[in-house]
Amino acid sequence: MSFELHEECGVFGIWGDADAAQKAYWGTFSLQHRGQESAGIGVLHDGRLAVEKGMGLLQDAVPQVVQDLAVGQAAIGHVRYSTTGDSAPVNAQPLLMHTRFGPLALAHNGNLVNHRSLRHQLEAEGAIFQGTSDSEVLAHLLARSRRPDFEKALLEAASRLSGGFAFVLLTPEGLFGIRDPFGIRPLVLGRTDQGAYVLASETCALDMVDAPWVRDIEPGEMVKISDQGLVSQKFRQSEGARPCAFEVIYFSRPDSRHQGESMHLKRRQLGKRLAEEAPAEADVVVGVPDSSLPAAMGYAEASGIRFDFGLVKNRYIARTFIAPDASAREKGVQLKLSAVREVVEGKRVVLIDDSLVRGTTSRHIIRLLRQAGAKEVHMRIASPPYLEPCHYGIDTSRAGELAARNLTVTQLAEMVGADSLAFLSPDGLTSALGSSGWCLACFGRGYPVPVERPVEM
Repeated sequence: MSFELHEECGVFGIWGDADAAQKAYWGTFSLQHRGQESAGIGVLHDGRLAVEKGMGLLQDAVPQVVQDLAVGQAAIGHVRYSTTGDSAPVNAQPLLMHTRFGPLALAHNGNLVNHRSLRHQLEAEGAIFQGTSDSEVLAHLLARSRRPDFEKALLEAASRLSGGFAFVLLTPEGLFGIRDPFGIRPLVLGRTDQGAYVLASETCALDMVDAPWVRDIEPGEMVKISDQGLVSQKFRQSEGARPCAFEVIYFSRPDSRHQGESMHLKRRQLGKRLAEEAPAEADVVVGVPDSSLPAAMGYAEASGIRFDFGLVKNRYIARTFIAPDASAREKGVQLKLSAVREVVEGKRVVLIDDSLVRGTTSRHIIRLLRQAGAKEVHMRIASPPYLEPCHYGIDTSRAGELAARNLTVTQLAEMVGADSLAFLSPDGLTSALGSSGWCLACFGRGYPVPVERPVEM
């Protein structure tokens, strides 16, 4: 659980279920960890689309979904943390649009790196944008397409997008899913025993609605799901899958799976490899809850050092990265975490975290452990040094604020107050992940999709 890395969104869609609205609500609820700024549900009933959305958590944004939107054969859902566009009601999703093809509800996960140039071009042609998020660009490309039908217009619009993205779109004719040509952002397909198809950002949402995983949507693929079944088309040929490594390291729920493999077990492998690369003489291994706990367990298993719960998380505090400024975020960390004195007092502690971005959170956690009596704190990070900002849908600091980019490991250890500090190597990361082809741009391994310079508006 890094308080300094912020996921962008989660999407969900279901077609062909009499309880689609309710299942979309619970499926979207299971993705709440991917965004807490706003949430919404869109429902199709008798050819009409209705959207309920608002700011905050899903239960606050859509409190009456079961009563008000219970009828419908298809639905989509969205949870948002803004990476492009303001945190404002106008940017809450699903977006409801009325086009020449009919009504459309749209939900987006990711970031379009060419959204500025596309928006500039569309506005020059007379398009009027309602909000500031990049998600609206796709709707305007659709609206201005000269293609004769919706599917051809959608394929054309998708082919003009660059970045890391996954869209679900709901129309009276069908549910559509789109994934970027490098597969940076996740989108999975499931199917219930009753034959309903489900699209989601993670398999944990499929599990919530009893829809076993069928496959991942392929990079550069568009699927249409309707009463006639599922049809797949390519809007752009893939140059090779480059899924985001941080889905495994941090973002996805530990009970989700990537290509059928457990996120929890992957994170344990990260911890085991970290113990091999960066051993420490210590008495207890402590993980930062929650996402770092599997890596801490793996480190303890490989090192032979006892694992224990030396940090406790207050689960009734919203994620600290929602706070608008640094002082508020720090107070949020203080409210959210506390050290267990009986576990760490007089002990040499190995502290495992999944990432280190600015380092402010790490400094506070180490201070907590020392105040609880820890004799030594040896920090180990279950990912490589974070060197470059993400442009594909993760809200990270500017390059100048990335601690590992500007300081040596020794200086970093001094800054956070650790007796020692070590990161997992890039080779150790790819070895633990067990396959090649990951997006490792944030670790200085190159951006798979070129990032455009801002266009003067």
